[in-house]
Amino acid sequence: MRFTKFLAVSALIATTAFASIGPPWISIETPANPYDAASRGAFLLVHAFHHGTPMNFPVSGTAEGIVRGERKTISLALKPTSRPGVYALHKQWADDGVWTLVLSVTQGNGEGNTVSAVVELGGNGQVASVDVPTVMRNNYRVPAPVSMANVEAGLKARAARVAAR
Repeated sequence: MRFTKFLAVSALIATTAFASIGPPWISIETPANPYDAASRGAFLLVHAFHHGTPMNFPVSGTAEGIVRGERKTISLALKPTSRPGVYALHKQWADDGVWTLVLSVTQGNGEGNTVSAVVELGGNGQVASVDVPTVMRNNYRVPAPVSMANVEAGLKARAARVAAR
């Protein structure tokens, strides 16, 4: 009987430990469902996952922009929706200028526990592209840190194209 309890507890611990292995994932959804009261009016939705399972992990973000030649950074507030692991982002940045959103999901502490999406906004103010930087590690695609230098370079290049028009 004791041995059976030991096996059951060992299996539970092993299952719990195995379930926490691996990085989080992020996905961006646009447009938001206008029929869901929790996401109505959202600019986009951020989905937080552990593998394929939606998780209520902490999410954060900034809007990085250049407005009339001036560099701007705005901390973004994201709100939980009625679905697990889904957060609504309402527009919190200016209509003018060039903007990139850097949105992140964090699972615990330590290296490799954050995944970020880089969302470039087009001239019409809508999502033009979404990139989740990754690298191959041990035959698995895992999140890579976002290079703010790359975000900055992208903003400057897009602002230069707008100014040239």
